[in-house]
Amino acid sequence: MDERQLRILRELGELGSVSAVAEALLVTPSAISQQLRLLQRSVPVPLTERQGRRLVLTDAGQALAGAAVEVEAALARARGAVEGFLGRPDGEVSVAAFHSAGAAFFPPLLRALAAPGMPRVALADEDVPQEDFPRLTREYDLVLAHRLDHTPPWPRTVTATTLLREPLDVAMPAGHPLAAKRRVTPKDVADEPWITVHDGFPVLATIEAIAAAAGRRLHLAHRINEFAVVAEAVAAGGGIALMPRWTMRRHPDLVLRPLTGVRARRHIDALHRPERAARRAVRTVLAELRRAATVIQARDDRPLLDAPRVY
Repeated sequence: MDERQLRILRELGELGSVSAVAEALLVTPSAISQQLRLLQRSVPVPLTERQGRRLVLTDAGQALAGAAVEVEAALARARGAVEGFLGRPDGEVSVAAFHSAGAAFFPPLLRALAAPGMPRVALADEDVPQEDFPRLTREYDLVLAHRLDHTPPWPRTVTATTLLREPLDVAMPAGHPLAAKRRVTPKDVADEPWITVHDGFPVLATIEAIAAAAGRRLHLAHRINEFAVVAEAVAAGGGIALMPRWTMRRHPDLVLRPLTGVRARRHIDALHRPERAARRAVRTVLAELRRAATVIQARDDRPLLDAPRVY
């Protein structure tokens, strides 16, 4: 039995005929009769009986109709509780991000939501291969994920909101010979030792594109996922690396140079399951992430070519 069938039984007890119930519920009499038959199959005793041309409730039917009142009241309370949960402005929202996105977005998010009555965020870092980000939406309300321009879009099982389309530049020590160039090409960087990510992570696809454009394999000297550690390794002379332009903290001993000849840009997207956005608190946090993205880009989107950019 289900809620609709119980309501029909209750209405039949009050209105006294199938046609009256059909008129009240804006359906056909045959639809009412079908639902009553389905309900009867789940109960071992008769719920209705004929009195002349009328279909009326038996004692068992009246008992079940009385219980239906309690069921409807309980469901109404449950719906009210759900609506209250969905509409709460200060509910908890879980947010996961890969490391550089967390470093860039978590501080402004915490500051923006510090006022009373705002959502409470539970933050987590998750450094996973690109294809695993959608799975994290089972555990978190919002997941900050990254993918490259030319990689497949996220699956339709998740909703994606693009926060940034961030260029990836070549990072090198400030005294490196290539630092004198305004831009670098794949051939310029093909003979350098590289510091890059582990297999399966988005940046590696751009490294492979650089190798293809240069016509030779690159020397991958070190495999490090965390960009802050990569920056220190580059500064120490361990090689050059691709670094995000906006979401990394500045390093005093590095310069970034734009890369030509290869599409070097990543999307930073907020992923969530569609039903999560029914909550007002989740929508508020997503709006703050969009606002933070605008500030991050405006703060750090200065031309790289006007002067050496020092990190």
